[in-house]
Amino acid sequence: MKLLSDILYLIVYYLVRYRRKVSRTNLRNAYPHLTNTQRQHLEKAYYRHISDLMIEGIHNLYASPRSILKRYRFINPQLVNAYYEQGQSVILMSSHYNNWEYMITSLNLQIHHHAIGVGKPLDNKSLAGYITRRRSRFDTQIVDQTDVRQTIAYYEQHHVPCAYMMLSDQSPSNEHKSYWTTFMHQETPFLYGAEYFARKYDLPVLYYEVTKVRRGHYEVRFSPLCERPSQVPQYAITARYVQLLSNTINQAPQYWLWSHKRWKRKRPHDMPLMPTLDQTDL
Repeated sequence: MKLLSDILYLIVYYLVRYRRKVSRTNLRNAYPHLTNTQRQHLEKAYYRHISDLMIEGIHNLYASPRSILKRYRFINPQLVNAYYEQGQSVILMSSHYNNWEYMITSLNLQIHHHAIGVGKPLDNKSLAGYITRRRSRFDTQIVDQTDVRQTIAYYEQHHVPCAYMMLSDQSPSNEHKSYWTTFMHQETPFLYGAEYFARKYDLPVLYYEVTKVRRGHYEVRFSPLCERPSQVPQYAITARYVQLLSNTINQAPQYWLWSHKRWKRKRPHDMPLMPTLDQTDL
């Protein structure tokens, strides 16, 4: 796998030049204090990483449970399982940092809850259907974001303890239904869905951070983000998530999805710019 990734890196970075302008602009705006040489080093490290992800993404579609669990390990699943023992659902918030495909596929293998991964549907319906079937072969349920409202309502009504995995760093489709804040030195909209459902059903929120131990191998650590969402101010959960995400990315920036057009939208004049939070009473 490593050799294939090394070859793919040369093709993606030097030949295809996949979204290099997007990545370069994002890195320049996010890290203006770095020199051009430092940013170029970071850029190349990022493309080596996404080459790993592409190969791992293919492996993830066909690998056995043993093979995936060898490469993707939860350090403290007991933090999540404790809520299952209480019959309580949880929301797991994170981002497109390190490998998220292994997380989707292995989630139901590593915790006691019924695992649900929430994501955006692909435009190609045939390909989307195939990938969904492969991702869910170990019983993690894949739900398009357009169906998440009905899905959560159903499971909470029937008292089924679920773990809802929500990657909340995608660019929202609606500028007015977003949480706007300063992130990576830029005005940035964030999805509000995770906080909305957490507050609506008073579901505990956990943040999880994925560490790349070595190429092809990752560890996941959960930490509490908010225990009682119904008792905290609106936007506090999202604000805290943004701060945790910033900390995660700044530790090793090459592992975040820089080729994504994260900053393509501009804040409407009637949308306030909200603060992030270093410390909260969450």
